[in-house]
Order: sequence, then structure tokens, then C-alpha cells
Amino acid sequence: MFFPEGAFGPTNNCIGIGDVLRRRGHRVVFIVEESFAGRLEEQGFEERLMRLGPKPETAEAPGQFWIDFIRDTAPIFRKPTIEQLGEFMQPTWQALIDGAKYVDDRLREIIDELDPDVIVEDNVVAFPALPASGRPWVRIASCNPAEIKDPAIPPFSSGYPVADRSAWREFLAEVERTHREMWTDFDAFCRERGAPGLTWSAGGPDFIHESPWLNLFLYPVEADYAREQTLSPTWHRLDSCVRATEGSWELPEQLRAGEGGLVYLSLGSLGSADVGLMQRLVDVLATTRHRVIVSKGPLADQIRLPDTMVGEGYLPQPAILPQVDLVVTHGGNNTVTECFNAGKPMVVLPLFWDQVDNAQRVQETGFGVRLPAYAFEDAELTGAIDRLLVDQDLRARMASAAARMQAAPGTVKAADGIERVATTGDPVLG
Repeated sequence: MFFPEGAFGPTNNCIGIGDVLRRRGHRVVFIVEESFAGRLEEQGFEERLMRLGPKPETAEAPGQFWIDFIRDTAPIFRKPTIEQLGEFMQPTWQALIDGAKYVDDRLREIIDELDPDVIVEDNVVAFPALPASGRPWVRIASCNPAEIKDPAIPPFSSGYPVADRSAWREFLAEVERTHREMWTDFDAFCRERGAPGLTWSAGGPDFIHESPWLNLFLYPVEADYAREQTLSPTWHRLDSCVRATEGSWELPEQLRAGEGGLVYLSLGSLGSADVGLMQRLVDVLATTRHRVIVSKGPLADQIRLPDTMVGEGYLPQPAILPQVDLVVTHGGNNTVTECFNAGKPMVVLPLFWDQVDNAQRVQETGFGVRLPAYAFEDAELTGAIDRLLVDQDLRARMASAAARMQAAPGTVKAADGIERVATTGDPVLG
């Protein structure tokens, strides 16, 4: 039983793993929000539907709640990350917690009905019904690994550098001020509903439990942090988790020839809801000699493309990345790890959550350039693209990482571990 967060990134992670398990003969069932109904069935999986809040009066697009939420709060993303803690991060955590509370009874119904051998979740907040069920469960942490706290890693969602700790204390003090009351309430809810309590370490609060059976995190070793504290032996790395369910994508004739590079632009299914930012990026890229493929997102009809570009509301990203030369991205963990898997350098313009951590990590490890999403100068973006496209040393480094990752697919490694938990009921220790 897979239970991903109601967004495309975590859902796609689980689809890739679930596809491997299904091909091995296992029955795979997805718990999905009603707005995603039919999407997983189209790919051959069973579905069980749930809601994270009351049903709206009008029909929803998949993930519509978060699309609206991100669009309406976009002005906050222009502020320093420490100021976002109270204005964006805390309300977002609270919305996630409210959803976990609302759906808890429904999850228990589904678990009792299916009686799964193993439950796999990819979420950032706890759902007490899972650990309270007594059944083996697996956690996938598909955010930047700063989510897994360590004294040597900058605070989650800060976007701060590893080498400069001067601002960490102030940031964590603001986390304490803005998050403590909410965390305390959710900790009590988890305990009341039969789950273990949550933890708050020196690195900040955890809103989700570590699984006693198996924990998986997504990040290439080439860009990961050095830790002071060793993770428990149930933690295992997936360098990437690229799904193989989307088929092929053929480059349109109009983009097959040209002097410049071939660039892929994506701000993810949520970031692209900021049409103003998307249009500005398109307009700046249109001044270059490069050809561009644009993932336009849920408001695709509002984004205008010139003849040097092609785009759709949704594109099969894993099929496109191997064909391009460079990626302009929001820094979502899925896109970052898929770029590493395809060996593509990045220009990262982060908006929120762990995107700022990914952007900083990509820059400080030399695999791309971080720019401010709203305050960049046109020449900064075009100059960064031009430099990265001719950096042969970087291309060699990325090709080496890609070859290593492709030789050991994360989907297979994850499926192996999940299968062991399902068949033995024992922890998978590294």
C-alpha cells in the first residue's frame, strides 16, 4: 500500500517504485486524494480515495488545494527564508497537520480493508493511523536531506551555506517561536491516536516519525552533506527514483537544429502556478539563441511562448531530460535528483520549502548556479546558462555521477527493501 503526499513529486516517486513491485507480481494499491482519482488507475494501479479536508463545491484539479495555496502566497517567497517561517512555513505545516487529523479515521478504514503486508508513505507530516496499525511501514523522505536533522547540516528550509553557521542560531530561534505550539499540539494528537510521540532536536522539530523497519532518502552522494551523527541502520540512500512509466518524448522538428543549447524550463507543478514569474523566465530566455522546452504547469493557457520554444501543461520529464543540455529549475528534490541521474547541470531559482536548500547545495558543490527567483537580473540568468553550457569539467563530473546512478536504479533498490519488509516483517539494516 503506497500513500504519497498529494503532490506530483512524491506521487511520481512512488509510481516508479510501485511499478517495479507490480512487475514482480505484487498487488500494489495507492491511497490518493480524490482530486487524483483515476490518475493511478490509468497506469495500472488500484486506488483507494480519501480527502484531507471537506469536499469543495466545485470540481478540483489534481493537487488543486496546493496550487491555489502557492499561487496566493507567492509574494512571501520574495522575503528572506527566516521571515518566511512565520508567514509561509508555519501556515503550510499547519495545513498539512490539519489534513493529517482530518483523514486519520479514513486511513484506518482503508488499512483495515486492505490488510496490507507493508505500507509505504512519502509525506512530511505523520499520519498516526500508519504506525498505530501495527503493520510494517516504510518511510520515504523525498525532500532535501536537511529534513533529517544533523548538527553539521544547515536548518531545514533556510537555504544557508554549510560553511557559515553564523545565522543558524537565529533561524532556529525563530523556528522555536513560530512552530513550537503547533508541534506540541500535533505531538499530543499523534500520541492520542496510538502513534509514538514526535521529536524536537537541536536542529528543530520533526513532524514525522522514523520507521522502525525501513527509511529511504533521495539524494546523490556527490551532493549530499557530511554528517556529524551517523543515521540509524534502517536509513538507506536512493540517489534518485526515476520512474519508467511515461514512455518516450520526441523533440519537435522546430527545435532540432540551432546554434544554442537545448534548455528545459520547469518550476514544478506548484511553482509554475506563479504565471508572472513563468512568463518573465520565458521572456528572458527568448532573448537568447537557445532553444527551450517549457513545462508550463496547471495554468498553461496563460503562458505565451515564442517560436523558439515548445511547451505543454504537463510533460514527461524523465523522457525529456536526457535530450537537453541544461535545466532551469525551481529546485524541487525530484527534479534535482533526476537532473543528476541524467547528468544535466542546473540553474536553480528556488521558491520555498527545501528548494532553497537544494539550490544552495547545487551551487556549493559546483553542479550548477543558484539565483534568486524574483530578484535576478536578466544578464545573471543568461550568463549562468552560457557559462554552464561550455563548462566541460562540470559535464564530465555530471556524466560520471549519472553513469553511477543509472547503473543502480533507486526504484529497484527501494523495491528490494520494501519487498523484504513485506515478506519477512523484519527491519532492513544497512
